[in-house]
Amino acid sequence: MNFLRGVMGGQSAGPQHTEAETIQKLCDRVASSTLLDDRRNAVRALKSLSKKYRLEVGIQAMEHLIHVLQTDRSDSEIIGYALDTLYNIISNDEEEEVEENSTRQSEDLGSQFTEIFIKQQENVTLLLSLLEEFDFHVRWPGVKLLTSLLKQLGPQVQQIILVSPMGVSRLMDLLADSREVIRNDGVLLLQALTRSNGAIQKIVAFENAFERLLDIITEEGNSDGGIVVEDCLILLQNLLKNNNSNQNFFKEGSYIQRMKPWFEVGDENSGWSAQKVTNLHLMLQLVRVLVSPTNPPGATSSCQKAMFQCGLLQQLCTILMATGVPADILTETINTVSEVIRGCQVNQDYFASVNAPSNPPRPAIVVLLMSMVNERQPFVLRCAVLYCFQCFLYKNQKGQGEIVSTLLPSTIDATGNSVSAGQLLCGGLFSTDSLSNWCAAVALAHALQENATQKEQLLRVQLATSIGNPPVSLLQQCTNILSQGSKIQTRVGLLMLLCTWLSNCPIAVTHFLHNSANVPFLTGQIAENLGEEEQLVQGLCALLLGISIYFNDNSLESYMKEKLKQLIEKRIGKENFIEKLGFISKHELYSRASQKPQPNFPSPEYMIFDHEFTKLVKELEGVITKAIYKSSEEDKKEEEVKKTLEQHDSIVTHYKNMIREQDLQLEELKQQISTLKCQNEQLQTAVTQQASQIQQQKDQYNLLKVQLGKDNQHQGPYNNGAQMNGIQPEEISRLREEIEELKSNRELLQTQLAEKDSLIENLTKSIPVQGENESIIASKTTDVEGRLSALLQETKELKNEVKALSEERTAMKEQLDSSNSTIAILQNEKDKLQLEVTDSKKEQDDLLVLLADQDQKILSLKNKLKDLGHPIEEEDELESGDQDDEDDENEDGIKDQDHI
Repeated sequence: MNFLRGVMGGQSAGPQHTEAETIQKLCDRVASSTLLDDRRNAVRALKSLSKKYRLEVGIQAMEHLIHVLQTDRSDSEIIGYALDTLYNIISNDEEEEVEENSTRQSEDLGSQFTEIFIKQQENVTLLLSLLEEFDFHVRWPGVKLLTSLLKQLGPQVQQIILVSPMGVSRLMDLLADSREVIRNDGVLLLQALTRSNGAIQKIVAFENAFERLLDIITEEGNSDGGIVVEDCLILLQNLLKNNNSNQNFFKEGSYIQRMKPWFEVGDENSGWSAQKVTNLHLMLQLVRVLVSPTNPPGATSSCQKAMFQCGLLQQLCTILMATGVPADILTETINTVSEVIRGCQVNQDYFASVNAPSNPPRPAIVVLLMSMVNERQPFVLRCAVLYCFQCFLYKNQKGQGEIVSTLLPSTIDATGNSVSAGQLLCGGLFSTDSLSNWCAAVALAHALQENATQKEQLLRVQLATSIGNPPVSLLQQCTNILSQGSKIQTRVGLLMLLCTWLSNCPIAVTHFLHNSANVPFLTGQIAENLGEEEQLVQGLCALLLGISIYFNDNSLESYMKEKLKQLIEKRIGKENFIEKLGFISKHELYSRASQKPQPNFPSPEYMIFDHEFTKLVKELEGVITKAIYKSSEEDKKEEEVKKTLEQHDSIVTHYKNMIREQDLQLEELKQQISTLKCQNEQLQTAVTQQASQIQQQKDQYNLLKVQLGKDNQHQGPYNNGAQMNGIQPEEISRLREEIEELKSNRELLQTQLAEKDSLIENLTKSIPVQGENESIIASKTTDVEGRLSALLQETKELKNEVKALSEERTAMKEQLDSSNSTIAILQNEKDKLQLEVTDSKKEQDDLLVLLADQDQKILSLKNKLKDLGHPIEEEDELESGDQDDEDDENEDGIKDQDHI
């Protein structure tokens, strides 16, 4: 507060005494008036004064305005006036002061008032709660005020919002507001909220921000949209840049696919508006954020694959080859394509297949290289093409081979109708433009990076220098130009190419040393005391000579390692040589180039170092220094160690291959065991089902016996053989079929077990033989033997498992035999029962015949008695009637049973 009074006292044109009194009176009315209308009018008057008399209103009214926000929430109008007044006090946006001191003073006022406001964290929480009000006159000024607070003291306000319950979630609702002005200002608020705060960025992302922002971009017309699209893209960059969690969430949510329509720019590319250029530039940068070389390799790779699968890469290549695209968009598109294909074989292969829409069609790579070696093209465009070519060759041995093959005699087009990538690089390498020399040399070096095969292949390249003279090798031509004293940029480029070419390639070193002029040239360059400008060239010459020593296979007697070191000691001095070698890494541009792969230079004279070359220097500087100080005896010992290590490496490779084969065999065995286990479970299930069926048949059999016994006691032989509680001949047939199937499965299981026994036996025999043959290096292959021991143990466990399966198979066989025996017994019992039923039925028929005869006789006797006049008692008649009825019923029942 003392600071504010000091600023107030120092103002040259402060308010008149009447205005100061007016502000005081208004503040008193806000504080003491009991009528809402009075307080509202007073706050409205303060708002009108707050722009012109910002300091005085801020000092006297801020506390009263905050009190209004706390107590008068029911009246949206007074809340809106209070928020607007606070915004005018805190914000610097409305200031129109042009003097530097006044502007700085204004910024200090904003930060000071912000500090006063947020000192009580409850004030920020209160503001967040007000943003939940849907009323336009409350929500909109609240959004603007919070945005201004974040601009003034971002980290402090972010922390308060972060710890506030549901603070971020409340702000996310602004993106769903139907009123565009609130939605758009909500985007600006979230921009300020998410700046440089990973925790808030994650919360915003998981509150569905990606979905809402992409929807807004689509609604606004993608790249053809206005400033709102630009704001959304900046917010997306805030959320994704250097935030691996959000990048992964963006990819997993399939949001990369929704970026493709952004780059559908159409055939008509003329008359691009400034806003469209800005939007598309931000869109390209957003793609680069997802595939940046600084991201984790796995995350970058998955995003690159997604961009190819959804057609985004194809869309970018279309823009790349289109006509009428603004230069800065074309340059950024080239940089974007570079990082989308960098290190991703599928994307690199696709890029190699892209052709420019010319007649005849030319590969996109060739068209781009033509721009790179053309000195009339813009510098930034040439840098972008170089980066694209480097990314195309990064970890792409196939692409490296294709580029080098265009320089070999067998593939050069003799008709001259087409120009190849290799020919363009050679043309740039030997042109009069030093920037073309440097770019071509670096591009060609990337075609050799970590690829010994192509380094040897490039030794075959022959160049026709002039008519009538014999051709010279590319290697010789590079050294010839180097010795002619060309520009520093040209010499640096050629020396970087030669160092890359000769490193890890003894054959190339031999070719280089075979030219007797090369070593004297290098020692002469290193030994001279030249100015600062030449020190870098001296350092690179020392590096090239050191590579010629370190990777020397001593095949040339006059330039063996020891002789070259003696030459250095005699002509240069070891200490002087090491000092000159150190000039490279101490150069001011070395560290800049080592930071990131993209060659990003403000002007051509800064193009000195290549990123990949700085890695090579870092790798070789130490080993060359050690090699220079080593004696001949140490060299011999080192050679012996190298040979031993090579032998050891070959043996280890042999073991690795053997273990790999055994791993495959073990995997097959595991799969077989898994199959056998599955079959075993199926067989056990089948046996369980069979046992259950057998038990059911036993129960049915016992029930049938009991039932048959009862029928014989009470009803006589009236039962029918068809009533056997569900045991039908069809069931017996089905059971037999299932038993046959089980037998077949059992035989198949036995065959598989036999095959597995044989395979395990062969595997067991092969392992110790391998170990005996290599016993001479047992001390150096402890880890390999341990692996073999583990394999033997695993094989032993597999055999035990097979043995257990065999025992289970035997038990299952016994169970099946028992089941077959039980079924046979049941079948015999059933046959007996059927015979008994048949006999019972026959006896029943005989009894029926006898009963019918007896009834007939009794009836005839009764009729005779009636004829003779003998009286027949009622009771007898009833009994006979009852008996007749009963007989009729019995007859009907028997008939029914016969029918059944």
